Amino acid sequence: MYRSFIKRILDFIVALLAFAILSPIFLIATIGLFFANNGKPFFFQRRPGLHEKIFSIIKFKTMNDKKDADGNLLSDEERLTKLGMLVRKTSIDEIPQLINVLKGEMSLIGPRPLLVEYLPLYNAQQKERHLLRPGITGWAQVNGRNAISWEKKFEYDVWYVRNLSFKLDVKILYLTILKVFKSEGINTENMATTERFKGS
Repeated sequence: MYRSFIKRILDFIVALLAFAILSPIFLIATIGLFFANNGKPFFFQRRPGLHEKIFSIIKFKTMNDKKDADGNLLSDEERLTKLGMLVRKTSIDEIPQLINVLKGEMSLIGPRPLLVEYLPLYNAQQKERHLLRPGITGWAQVNGRNAISWEKKFEYDVWYVRNLSFKLDVKILYLTILKVFKSEGINTENMATTERFKGS
């Protein structure tokens, strides 16, 4: 009952309230990143959702589009702006995903939506992460976020899918709030983002 019906209703209600409360921060961040990123405050990217259905995730754009002499984008670390670093450190970059939750493409809590190009690389067990809507936060995020290995992330994701409950979601939400305040596990060492998944 919770998995198939109640969770979605709670997602919509909580996301709507959260977006209303966080709207001043959303507006300030949008204006700041508009000027920091040459009129592009938002980042859109196709990600696989429930049952691998593709949707466009919405986040605040924390990196600029600077390129080297050959026209190639600079590294993530070099393109991460000062404002973008602050937005990412405080997890403000996740706020626009509340729109994805309201649209039914995401849940507040679930396995994080990863890149479409990773889909052929998953083994049968790892594919179970797509049996639920992807989340803004999840069991893997409160147990290490970007600071843990891909194998461990998928292990946590699948465990969550198999053990989903209202009590577990409340626990994850509470731990997420603590993580945000402590800014834990946001980046792997010496990297602006985690390394790419290359298969098991």
